[in-house]
Amino acid sequence: MTRSDGYLLDNRRAEAGERFEALAALFDPTTFRHLEHLGVGPGWRCWEVGAGGTSVVSWLAKKVGPTGKVVATDIDTSRLTPASRQPVEVRTHDVGAEAPPGEGFDLVHARLVLVHVPAREQALRSMVRALRPGGRLLLEDADPSLQPLICPDEHGPEQQLANRLRHGFRKLLADRGADLAYGRSLPRLLREAGLRRVEADAYFPLTSPACAALESATVRQIRDNLVSAGLATDEDIDRHLANVASGSLDLATAPMISAWGRKE
Repeated sequence: MTRSDGYLLDNRRAEAGERFEALAALFDPTTFRHLEHLGVGPGWRCWEVGAGGTSVVSWLAKKVGPTGKVVATDIDTSRLTPASRQPVEVRTHDVGAEAPPGEGFDLVHARLVLVHVPAREQALRSMVRALRPGGRLLLEDADPSLQPLICPDEHGPEQQLANRLRHGFRKLLADRGADLAYGRSLPRLLREAGLRRVEADAYFPLTSPACAALESATVRQIRDNLVSAGLATDEDIDRHLANVASGSLDLATAPMISAWGRKE
């Protein structure tokens, strides 16, 4: 596998909708808490980068109201169609390769995006450039290297199998250019980009129904990749999916690190 093989978790796959629902259940409360803290309100102009699903876009649209604007971008906008109405503008856009879809934004936000973007340095510069003076940038990204296990309590063969498949998933991501230690670097990168008042925190869900839903959808989506790369057999995957469905596994996700700062 090489970086040219493309994004592993294609939005057009049927499992993508399940993944977006699970990610929203897991991380929306954290994201919304940070956005509230940053003061998002009526009249704000916001750029939601790599929006994928609609939950954050819809929340922002309600906050900014009819006098504001939310520009929602992604390489594949097929899942964003329901949100495409005022004050939301949906655009097909590659944040790592194209100029920002506007300037003078009060807020730029990206969640679980840059870890997958090989040109992430260019993407970060683009997002900072798009902010107005005083505008806020909120980046939220995973750090799978900080906590690499899907089952941190590896006490039996079911948990060992789950962690072996998770190792295979991480290898597939890394082979496509993902930076699996990116999340921890966000505070430093925001400071180096010239932002001020930089802060950060992390959220690490463990043993949630949404963790199980996310794992099931993810493994089904990458099944063929795992098998063709020799990282798992169909029998391994069937057994693991049955274990997930049984509710006997305490499943986790990689920590999501949120970092935010202000452009002077």
